[in-house]
Amino acid sequence: MKFPSLVIGLILLLILLFSSAYTVREIEQVFITQFGKPVGSAINSDPNHNEAGLHFKMPFVQDVNRIEKRILEWNGPAVEMPTRDKLYISVDSFARWRIADPVTYYKKLRDERSALSRLNDIIGSETRSVIAGHNLIEVVRSRIDRKTVRDETLAAADSNLGVLPPIQYGRSVLEQQILKVSQPKVQPWGIELLDVRFKRINYKAGVIEKIYSRMISERQQIAERFRSEGAGEAAKIIGKKERDLLEIQSGAYRKEQEIKGKADAEATGIYALAYNSSPSAANFYQFVKTLETYQKSLGKDTTLIFTSGSDLFGLFKRIGASDKTAQ
Repeated sequence: MKFPSLVIGLILLLILLFSSAYTVREIEQVFITQFGKPVGSAINSDPNHNEAGLHFKMPFVQDVNRIEKRILEWNGPAVEMPTRDKLYISVDSFARWRIADPVTYYKKLRDERSALSRLNDIIGSETRSVIAGHNLIEVVRSRIDRKTVRDETLAAADSNLGVLPPIQYGRSVLEQQILKVSQPKVQPWGIELLDVRFKRINYKAGVIEKIYSRMISERQQIAERFRSEGAGEAAKIIGKKERDLLEIQSGAYRKEQEIKGKADAEATGIYALAYNSSPSAANFYQFVKTLETYQKSLGKDTTLIFTSGSDLFGLFKRIGASDKTAQ
């Protein structure tokens, strides 16, 4: 009779032991509830003090509640919102958070789904407020000192092309503003918000088409400017060519006239010298020139009327007198 009683007692002792003992892992924080109400402080909730291991509670009347200790993630939905310069953008953000006070978290939220819903409201609202207070360039730029690689050919056409407009804050500062404003609002729920970041920023569909159209228009303006500058340079080159050609032609014509004038002067000098050298030579020269004149002036059907005192008629007159004498 004693042996069965001993076995039963041992079994009851083991049941009592297993009901009162529990273990805490490094990745979780635990608090005890008695009849649904939290009792005492949470175990292993201090990041700097590890209380993981074996712990005990009152059997049957107390329950163990395990809460995640690791850093959790929040991925918010992409939300369309306006910037200060009236451009609608779609902002997709994410955050990292942890449960800092498990008891408060359990009392007010109970589970992670409720916590994520509250984070959606708080972070989404603060993101819209911060984005609405800044221009688009502040949202997409991360550093004030960032410089882009410029196309020198296009930069020659437009000195402002490829130059980033100055910013005052930048995306990182805006993210810190959202984090700073959101942190006090989630603390009453036992949540510690660690970081908030922008994952993706896109233009609204209609805005993208307008931006593409503006980019095309800008490139067309630059192309037209290149064409007009090229036409101007071509006109300058053609004008210079025409001017140089006229200068060459006028110089050649002047040289030609100088040579002709010099040749005519030399010929005239030779003629005068020959004319004055002797009467017979002068008569012969006059005779030859008169014949040349007849050759040029008289044709088969030419009719000329001379006066008796004409120099051209004198040769015919002398020829006729010579024929009469010979007869």
